[in-house]
Amino acid sequence: MEIEVEFQSGIPLYEQIIHQLQALIEEGSLSPGDQLPTTRQLAGKLGINFNTVARAYRKLSQEGLISTQPGRGTFVLNPKGKTTSIKGKPRHIEALTRYYLRKAAFLGFEPEEIKDYFEKIVQKEKE
Repeated sequence: MEIEVEFQSGIPLYEQIIHQLQALIEEGSLSPGDQLPTTRQLAGKLGINFNTVARAYRKLSQEGLISTQPGRGTFVLNPKGKTTSIKGKPRHIEALTRYYLRKAAFLGFEPEEIKDYFEKIVQKEKE
């Protein structure tokens, strides 16, 4: 499992961890039952405070993607029911969109420019 954080991205570190773990789960790199590193292990590897990792884990747990079992560790849950439900979709796409917009803005793109690129990509996908 490879997770990296960009300290200068303007995106909170815990959000970067959340988005990367969500992507790993969704693409199947992390499967239900897989154990995640402890908060201290991941924090040490990334060179950040363990509370930052704990916050990311807490949010992922609230979304039903992972479960922390005291004394045993943190494990990936089966996300299928959660991510495909009508209720979960808007929140998930909103989080991804906000992440993308912040990253693009940090790279110097103007909102109208971002919108134009997005519309071009959507149009290509429809074809």
